[in-house]
Amino acid sequence: MPLQPASRYLPEDLNRALLVGRVWRVTPHEGPAIVAIRQGEVIDLSRHVETMADLLEHSDAAGLVASAEGESLGRVETLIENSLAEPARPPFLLAPCDVQAIKACGVTFAVSMLERVIEEQAGGDASRASELRHELQSLIGTDLSLIKPGSEEAMTLKKELQTRGGWSQYMEVGIGPDAEVFTKSQPLSSVGFGQRVGLHPASKWNNPEPEIVLAVDGNGQVRGAALGNDVNLRDIEGRSALLLGKAKDNNASCSVGPFIRLFDEHFTIDTVRQAHVTLRIDGEDDGFLLEDGSDMRQISRDPLDLVAQTHGAHHQYPDGFMLFLGTMFSPILDRDGEGQGFTHHIGDTVTIATPALGALVNRVDHSDRLPPWTFGIRQLYRHLAQRKSAE
Repeated sequence: MPLQPASRYLPEDLNRALLVGRVWRVTPHEGPAIVAIRQGEVIDLSRHVETMADLLEHSDAAGLVASAEGESLGRVETLIENSLAEPARPPFLLAPCDVQAIKACGVTFAVSMLERVIEEQAGGDASRASELRHELQSLIGTDLSLIKPGSEEAMTLKKELQTRGGWSQYMEVGIGPDAEVFTKSQPLSSVGFGQRVGLHPASKWNNPEPEIVLAVDGNGQVRGAALGNDVNLRDIEGRSALLLGKAKDNNASCSVGPFIRLFDEHFTIDTVRQAHVTLRIDGEDDGFLLEDGSDMRQISRDPLDLVAQTHGAHHQYPDGFMLFLGTMFSPILDRDGEGQGFTHHIGDTVTIATPALGALVNRVDHSDRLPPWTFGIRQLYRHLAQRKSAE
């Protein structure tokens, strides 16, 4: 991975940020521990909370982060360096979420909606994307970002496009009344900062999706946010929306981190609404460089509306959930040949960043070549029981 000062991966206002996360320790008991970052020091909070879900629902989470006693695991810069090493050196960062459901919203930006329609009509064939892009832009003939989802104007456009044969299931969730919300990954399966992300080996057209991820407690209250990479397999999903599970939920296909930043007077939902998320892809084998981003000010649906469409009287998450908010990033820059657009190469380094949350860094590999996911709910129970018996 590119060598950078560890501070580059941390929030620009580190000393006032309420940062919580999970690390892998080998002593005194091997397994995950809940930590807080306090004035640049990593503090183990395991004696106070067993899971991140517990911390997010704590009656005084901010006070816990600010003052609870716990073992120091050293400086956060060292934790960052440990996590970037290959292999990682304990203690190293894990995804900051644990037992929460991992949910994701798709087609929340007009630009990404158009690209989903292209995937669908291309049937997973990247070589047809450029031609279809021009055809669809001509057919739609309007700036979709100006249309409020579910509005009368949106429904009028729907009828017109249906008449002209240009309607799509992706437009339905893009400008219709109901958002797309799907299960991205299973609890405890996400990888964290510094770990490798996985592509299904069958995929030949894929990309990262740089997103902000809301941390929502079991009562449906948003308690903070992190960065995420919703690894996207354009060819597999493009063949059929019914292949969404195969396209989205694979070993190491979901990355979250480096920390969850809790909301306070310095970091609020309005910070999320105004955030600009940057993306950098560094190719290991070809020197390829792509720099782009996603502007949350252009999202079609408010983040709290997406939370309300996920959690409510119709659906509950007693352990809370992490909610990917979607991205406007849909890469069309040709990498391997004219008209073929972008796809990952093995060894790519993906850096997703925003000043208030720091940076999430992962390298790309195939899912079947990465360590299998083995630490699930039962293993967590065993770990917590062993720790309690030793206290």
